[in-house]
Amino acid sequence: MDPDEILLDAEERMEKAVHVVQNQLQGLRTGRATPGLVDSIRVDCYGSPTPLKQIATISVPEPQQIMIRPFDQGTLNDIAKAIQSSDVGLAPNSDGRVIRLNIPPLSTERRKQLVSRLKDLAEDGRVAIRNVRRDANKHADVALKDKTMSEDIHDQTKESVQNLTKHFEGQINSLVESKEQDIMES
Repeated sequence: MDPDEILLDAEERMEKAVHVVQNQLQGLRTGRATPGLVDSIRVDCYGSPTPLKQIATISVPEPQQIMIRPFDQGTLNDIAKAIQSSDVGLAPNSDGRVIRLNIPPLSTERRKQLVSRLKDLAEDGRVAIRNVRRDANKHADVALKDKTMSEDIHDQTKESVQNLTKHFEGQINSLVESKEQDIMES
């Protein structure tokens, strides 16, 4: 691989790691109702696990409530079961047409648990980024060994990979800091 390919591949994979962390953070409860809390729940219907947002509309009519209106009323019980078995920690209230999820205020203990979970998710993202860095450096080392890359270019490539790593780890850190503030303030 030439240096540009190595850097482009590393950058794409690091961006994906940041997006994964960002999506996971959306699912963490902050005390306010957001559709992101239930977007990733998978519902067993039509013979396969389907994301909730593909089989229902999710809205927030009040700051402390999420309303889920299925496209097919026959999936209402399946959606309720999926919410109960998920790790969201909310009890679905169904009136036969829609499901309402009331978001209770977070206790101090629960906030601390969420911050702990938040830090675990961030560390997983940083580990993924470091694994991409390791792979990119390995490609650069192989290219140097095969004499398809000079030592100067090899050093520049490794430096650029390190800069990418710092940049994307910084993105994860800023996402986590803002989410932590949301959790502790709300």
